[in-house]
Amino acid sequence: MNDAIYQGIENNPRFKELVKKRGRFAWLLSIITLVLYVSFIFIIAFAPEWLGTPLYTGSHITRGIPVGIGLIVISFILTGLYVIRANSEFDSLTSQILSEVKK
Repeated sequence: MNDAIYQGIENNPRFKELVKKRGRFAWLLSIITLVLYVSFIFIIAFAPEWLGTPLYTGSHITRGIPVGIGLIVISFILTGLYVIRANSEFDSLTSQILSEVKK
């Protein structure tokens, strides 16, 4: 019986749509994250003096600190975006697929 359910899920056009949407969204967020982190590494490699510049005269905090923290915050935001979409659109599609297959 489980094989029939699995086969029904694989053949369901909504399942193919789910896999395609989820994959595209995951790749998009991954590429954004990769570009941000690689850019940060390139700035460290090729313009360390820019990151080492104090935020204002007399400050001990350099530009690198808020940029690094911002990078971490953006990663959390992107993860949150994925969770929100997964809990709404992707879970809805999954429920529809399962209800169709179990009929």
